[in-house]
Amino acid sequence: MPPTPAAFADALVLTGPTASGKTDVALELARRLGCAIVAMDSMTLYRGMDIGTAKPTAAERALVPHDLLDLLDPWESGNVAWWLTRAAEACEQIRSRGLRPLFVGGTPFFLKALLHGLFDSPAIDAAIRERLEDEAGRVGPEALHARLAAVDPVAAARLHPNDVRRVVRALEVFEGTGRPISDWQGSWKNAAAPIPVVALDWPKDALNVRIDARIDAMLAAGWLDEARRLRNGPKPLGREAAQALGYRDLFDFLAGGTDWDATVANIKLHTRQFAKRQRTWFRGLKECVSVAGDGSVVAERVMKAWG
Repeated sequence: MPPTPAAFADALVLTGPTASGKTDVALELARRLGCAIVAMDSMTLYRGMDIGTAKPTAAERALVPHDLLDLLDPWESGNVAWWLTRAAEACEQIRSRGLRPLFVGGTPFFLKALLHGLFDSPAIDAAIRERLEDEAGRVGPEALHARLAAVDPVAAARLHPNDVRRVVRALEVFEGTGRPISDWQGSWKNAAAPIPVVALDWPKDALNVRIDARIDAMLAAGWLDEARRLRNGPKPLGREAAQALGYRDLFDFLAGGTDWDATVANIKLHTRQFAKRQRTWFRGLKECVSVAGDGSVVAERVMKAWG
């Protein structure tokens, strides 16, 4: 059985787009409030993906306890339901240590599951999925996304065309049930968990400057070497790890697909685009309170917004 909202009733959530400063603010808040941090990030789950995911460092983890980091090898897969169960277990363990769970991260599907649980996923004939996956390979992800937009514009608006796995899932649900996946998701049975959620917000231009600076720092810290180790690992990367933001551009460079300057430019462009989608999603979430991420009193703003 999936966890219930009660598993997360005393938790706090700090979210925001990539490069918005979540880690530093979370460390300060955790020390002030007696919290342990629970990672709400789909990529920091993977071992060996450290630099490119901005995973908390060993020194940062020594300051505050962290959970749900480094749980999977990069050829393994963990879906939202798997993560939600691990998150409930982490919260129980954190409480047993006399601490409060503080979820930190920017993966929208994880946050949505945390707040509302998971909808009852309809069983679909595997042949439908196989046919759609084959079609994605033939006609390309944009064409498949366009088809989804025609039958389920709500789902299409929140999915990037390159997120082939979820686009295929949305289409297979529509074909298999005659109902858009957004309708199924709208009928979730779990009541919303009363979790205070704050998103760090930045003006677009300021956030873009932070994104570019962080990518430059990651590359200087050896991100390309990290990507090379992953690419040459003992097993092929799983679908999620292979498509991780920035890594797929580095993998393309290592395969001879682009030159270095174009690779760096692509990473920055794709990251800015991703941050834009995150900001749009968080602003559309009724439970989410936006707090300015700049300045020296961000932690005070967040605590006030949490109430």
